[in-house]
Amino acid sequence: MKILMFGRGVISTVYGWTLAQAGHEVEIYVRPGRATAYGEAIDLDLLDTRRRPWGKRVVEAWPVRYREELAPDHGFDLIVVSLPHHRLAEAAAFLAPRIGAATVLVFGNVWAEPLDAIVPLPPEQVAWGFPGGGGAFGADGVLRAMLGPSVVFGALGTPLTQRERDARQAFRSAGFGIREQPDIRSWLWLHFILDAGLHSQGVRVGALADLVGAPADLREALLAARELLPLLEARGVDLRRHRAAVLPLRAARLTAPVLSRIVAHVRPARISLEMHSDPSTEEPRAICRDALAEARRLGVALPRLEAAEPYFAAS
Repeated sequence: MKILMFGRGVISTVYGWTLAQAGHEVEIYVRPGRATAYGEAIDLDLLDTRRRPWGKRVVEAWPVRYREELAPDHGFDLIVVSLPHHRLAEAAAFLAPRIGAATVLVFGNVWAEPLDAIVPLPPEQVAWGFPGGGGAFGADGVLRAMLGPSVVFGALGTPLTQRERDARQAFRSAGFGIREQPDIRSWLWLHFILDAGLHSQGVRVGALADLVGAPADLREALLAARELLPLLEARGVDLRRHRAAVLPLRAARLTAPVLSRIVAHVRPARISLEMHSDPSTEEPRAICRDALAEARRLGVALPRLEAAEPYFAAS
């Protein structure tokens, strides 16, 4: 399969590497002039848990093929878009006249109505998924990341199309398990409020990495996420369909100490937080701002998120 990773972000790079390793023809789209600045290879330092629960460390330089132009006859089968949620509309507008015959996989957070988030892309050419890993580029340019064993895919209440099946198969071929979410809309929003809860405490103390070894801060993060559950209900989400995901938040005071021990002693869990160590990153603040703005629009009180607002308010 010919695959374009849209942008040189963490997720695009990590999953682009796995797809290339699986034999797919992978390129990364970057803005004009960036390819030369980035150089011919990306230095990777990965904890790969696809085949070993405790992970295998991979350190290598990945020779990358960059693309700075995108015409409609590009010939790509799949375009993977993994951007901060507040940049998704911009990406959709850019890709709409250039999509050609490709399937666009939206592979990350979504907080708007999914179909509204990707206007003006043709919905029949869009698939929905979510990564199971993450990381960050260090000051030395090295991408340090953790790869989980599976990725999430889902549909918007319609039968899977061949395009959606092909997107799943590409990731299966790279060694990932597929976790299906029949109600991907609600699942994405549930994941978003969990991020908002974690980030609301992360921005208070510095970054998510600072929640490692800090059970009290982790408890506050889970309690902040729990306060966001009524916001999902106000948006029409039936939380009874997501009992397993909601339970740790309902019982946050009990689950926080357990989760803190897991983060402290289970290497992949610890690394997944430790890699988010940059206090200047914009996405955590945007997630908190947009969750709070939606709560105010719908009249849902969020005392913990509101108390953290000085730490994420737009400057």
